[in-house]
Amino acid sequence: MTKHISESDTRANFIDPKLVDSQWEPVHIVREYYFTDGRKLLGNKRGKRLFLDYLLKYNNTNLAIIEAKKLSDHPTKGLQQVLDYAKKLKIKFVYATNGDQIYEFNRQTGRGDYVDNFPTPQDLYNRLFGKKNALKEKLHKIPFLLTGNFGPRYYQEIAVNKVMESIADGEDRILLTLATGTGKTFISFQIVHKLLTAKWNLDGNGRRPRVLFLADRNVLADQAINTFNPYEKDVIKIDGEEVRKRNGVVPTNAYIFFAIYQAIAEREDIGGFYKEYPSDFFDLIVIDECHRGSANEAGSWREILDHFKPAIHLGLTATPKRDDNVDTYKYFGKPIYEYSLKEGIQDGFLTPYKVKRVTTNIDEYIHTNDSKILQGEITKDRYEIDDFNKSITVKQRIELVAQTILKQIGKMDKTIVFCANQDHALDLRDYINKYKTVTDINYCVRITSDEGKHGRELLEAFQDNDKDIPVILTSSKMLTTGVDARNVRNIVLTAPIGSMVEFKQIIGRGTRVFDGKDFFTIIDFVGATNLFYDEDWDGEPVDPTGKGGRPKTRPPRKVNEPGEPYERKEKLIISLSNGRKLKVTDIDTRYIDENGKPLTAREFLEKLIGELPSIYKNEEHLRKIWSNPDTRGDLLKQLGDLGFDNEQLNDLRNMIATQECDIFDVLSHISFNSNLITRKQRVKFVKDEPEFFEVYKNLEARDFLEFILKHYEDYGIEELQRDKLGDLVKLKLGTPKDAKTAFGDMKTLLGAYYKLQENIYRAG
Repeated sequence: MTKHISESDTRANFIDPKLVDSQWEPVHIVREYYFTDGRKLLGNKRGKRLFLDYLLKYNNTNLAIIEAKKLSDHPTKGLQQVLDYAKKLKIKFVYATNGDQIYEFNRQTGRGDYVDNFPTPQDLYNRLFGKKNALKEKLHKIPFLLTGNFGPRYYQEIAVNKVMESIADGEDRILLTLATGTGKTFISFQIVHKLLTAKWNLDGNGRRPRVLFLADRNVLADQAINTFNPYEKDVIKIDGEEVRKRNGVVPTNAYIFFAIYQAIAEREDIGGFYKEYPSDFFDLIVIDECHRGSANEAGSWREILDHFKPAIHLGLTATPKRDDNVDTYKYFGKPIYEYSLKEGIQDGFLTPYKVKRVTTNIDEYIHTNDSKILQGEITKDRYEIDDFNKSITVKQRIELVAQTILKQIGKMDKTIVFCANQDHALDLRDYINKYKTVTDINYCVRITSDEGKHGRELLEAFQDNDKDIPVILTSSKMLTTGVDARNVRNIVLTAPIGSMVEFKQIIGRGTRVFDGKDFFTIIDFVGATNLFYDEDWDGEPVDPTGKGGRPKTRPPRKVNEPGEPYERKEKLIISLSNGRKLKVTDIDTRYIDENGKPLTAREFLEKLIGELPSIYKNEEHLRKIWSNPDTRGDLLKQLGDLGFDNEQLNDLRNMIATQECDIFDVLSHISFNSNLITRKQRVKFVKDEPEFFEVYKNLEARDFLEFILKHYEDYGIEELQRDKLGDLVKLKLGTPKDAKTAFGDMKTLLGAYYKLQENIYRAG
């Protein structure tokens, strides 16, 4: 009889009553808890979402998972997979049950055993956190403050709760490492909300705490202030303008203070505002992008942190421990929680990406007398790619890069171009404006610290997903961190990147999820994406004590800190001889998985869309099918039935190639790694074989065939369908009688139409 009892009946009739017996109320139980969005796939689709049968919560804390099986199954049948989920969710207790027997597994001890009943919520909470930690329970009990109809992501809940537990345990240096685009400011807001609501402070006297949110750029501080909007009456920004308004007195009448460290630190002509506050004024200091200011003893925030030593210091960073941010980890200690770029992409909270590595025939410069020195002097025999736009400027190369960027991106695709410095950003902007086809004056703009208020307004417009303009931003260091622009489709690298930390920050500008954005593209002119193959790309962080990990031999390059003035040195400017023709020599498309591992087009697409159907045996078979409008129509119908409709095939084309390519070439490239060629190249191939046209003596017939070729080149395979022939005849020849006159009879016309297509697809 038990064989016929389903899993849902087992839950309703056997598992749920046992939970009720152990005092689990409906508010504590989340059934079918989905905790990921599913990896982003092509065509705005998603991969499989992860979910649990039961999630048990108490005091807004995830305590346990129940894996349910039907009554006739072994109780631990699904245990292994759910243990992986428990590890991901940082949940200690896992229960597997068939409604009759209950198996309890403790992940911390690695042991399990059968138990008679589920523990009560309070018992389980006490087992996790101990009976005497009243502060922990008080902080946990305060729910998140949510606006709108969305809840926190699972890793955001974990991060907030880990901070609450660390504070309750008396920790005073805390670090969270979360990938760019995963909502560090939202997490900060929830932490501050809980502490304010609980009236927690270091004195323990029941007043609301005072919190300082410290950033290294105004744009980051202002974005954070917007997130804290529900507490706008309690928020103030410490800067020169605010202090002047108060006749030179720093503001103290708030609970949440925002500042950029440059505004409150000491300068040559002014004492640091931070010294105007008593050292115990703040209870908590949140340091955003804490790796940037450096926590070493001579670092940018260190003097401020040392002054406010009694406060709890909470560091937020997107970068696991590396050689170039080792001081950050030494100061804060091991992160209490990490959520990586790899996890973000797998869970569907971040966007996958591909790389186009562009090489040119001027990626190095050796001076000859043919070239003209416009400024400066030759100081070395050979200038390499690292030297361009720093110690040497070749304007024609910048012009080539600008033209190539415009060819490689969609005309209205939001794009950020990272340049060597502010002058280089100007040069690139100017050349893009020279060759762009969109007339709007703000189509391409430079956004650097020199632009001031106008630049910030343009940046806000770029970040506004309802606005099309600006489309392209050129910048140097200003946009590497924290700028939240969700619809960025292209990241362009035109200058070497100084460190793995900086590289991860830059890549993070494209990873944010946006509706209709299935992936983004990194266009690399300088080989910076070789950092993907570095062992540091997204590996496990080494032990902050220095005991773990492998020694690294590659020293990081020195890079300007944000806000550091750009020194315009007298540099070498070269004009190449008129006879030197510059060109792109190769565009190598690399498909990169979330670990930084290079994939073939097929492997990458299988991650994005699942396995391609095997309808055609080999390239020759596909070419034969595609060359005939009738069999091509059948193939397209089969692909459509399998989920690869016209829209998805076009998405594939946009990702693999460009709109100028034939769908045939995209399918052939994915399936057989064949070279991609454009429709224009196919048309040239046909025209270069005049014997095909010479068969038709009537000039009108030849003109008609060339007319079809032009339509195909401009509009694609839709112009080659069998039912299009009548429309093409009307457009070019007039009536069927005129067509008969040109070709002799309709059978010859139809034969020519089909033969033309065979010739088109012979190319390549």
